[in-house]
Amino acid sequence: MTPTTVFLDAGGVLVTPNWQRVGAALAARGVAVTPAALAAADPLARRDIDLGLGSAASDQQRGWGYFTLVLEHCGIPRSPATDAALDDLQRYHAEHNLWETVPDGVRDALDRLRAMGLTLAVVSNANGKLKPLFERLDLARRFDVLLDSAVEGVEKPDRRIFDLALARTGARREDTLHVGDLYHVDVEGARGAGLRAVLLDPAGLYDGFDCPRIRTLGELPGLVEGI
Repeated sequence: MTPTTVFLDAGGVLVTPNWQRVGAALAARGVAVTPAALAAADPLARRDIDLGLGSAASDQQRGWGYFTLVLEHCGIPRSPATDAALDDLQRYHAEHNLWETVPDGVRDALDRLRAMGLTLAVVSNANGKLKPLFERLDLARRFDVLLDSAVEGVEKPDRRIFDLALARTGARREDTLHVGDLYHVDVEGARGAGLRAVLLDPAGLYDGFDCPRIRTLGELPGLVEGI
C-alpha cells in the first residue's frame, strides 16, 4: 500500500551542521580545516556513531562525540584547542541549534511530497530548539507536526515517540513511512513501532543492510510512488 504519511528525521536528513560556522570556530582556536573537508567527513562519522554505539546509546551519548569523529576523519586529533572550539559551538547550539543548513533539494522534495497529498511530520532527537529553528529556516510550514525529543521527553529508537507522532497526525502504522540517517535509531526504531523505514545514505556506506536506501531526499517522492 502506498504510504499516506511520511515521518522524517531532522538532523542528517532535513538539516546538517553549519560547517562554515564549525570551521570558523576551529580557526579561532588555531585549528585549520575547510568546511568542505568537514562536510565530507560527516557521513563517515555518523556511520561510526551508528554502528559503534547502536540502539542502546542515547542521543546525549552520541552527541558531541560525533564532532570529534568528524575531526578524526579529517586527520585532526582531539586536543585542548578542538575541545575549546566544540565548547564554543555547543553554547551556540544550546541557544540556536547548530544544525542550520538545509541541503540543496530538501525544500523542493518536501513540496513534491506535499503536492502528492502526503501528511508530513518531523520525528527528531533534538535539543528543544527544533520548532524555532524550522521556522527560521522556512521549513516548519511544510510539516503538519513537529516532534522534538527534548520537548516530548522520549527519543528514538523508543517506539513511544513514533506512537506520539501517529496519534498527532492521525496516521495508521501500515500507511506510514519513516526516513532517517541512522540504522539503529531510525530504521530499527521505526520498525519496532510497526512502521516501514527508509535510510538516507548519501555516501553509500550501508551496502547490504536490510532496508531501502536513498542518496538524496530528492529520490524520496519517486520511492514513495513506487511502493
